[in-house]
Amino acid sequence: MIIDIIPVANDLFEVTVHSKTKSIHSVTLSDEYANKLVADKFTKNQLVRFSFEFLLEREPNTSILKSFDLREITNFFPEFQSSVKSLVKSSTS
Repeated sequence: MIIDIIPVANDLFEVTVHSKTKSIHSVTLSDEYANKLVADKFTKNQLVRFSFEFLLEREPNTSILKSFDLREITNFFPEFQSSVKSLVKSSTS
């Protein structure tokens, strides 16, 4: 599976997931939320990629919302923030 991420604006990304069925998603990620999750350890692009990898481990790409704000992931998967924080912690070890 291939994930392509195109920054459209500072807070907006177009994500294309190439799988059996291709899907295109519009994702919003504010600087404030990115800083809360990863501080300066990862770029927003890297955080969006990790978020899609996280989602794709749990559901098919065709089940992922077509348009959403990254902070909405915790509404469906409460463990999302702790997974991101574990990623950050492991990268600084």
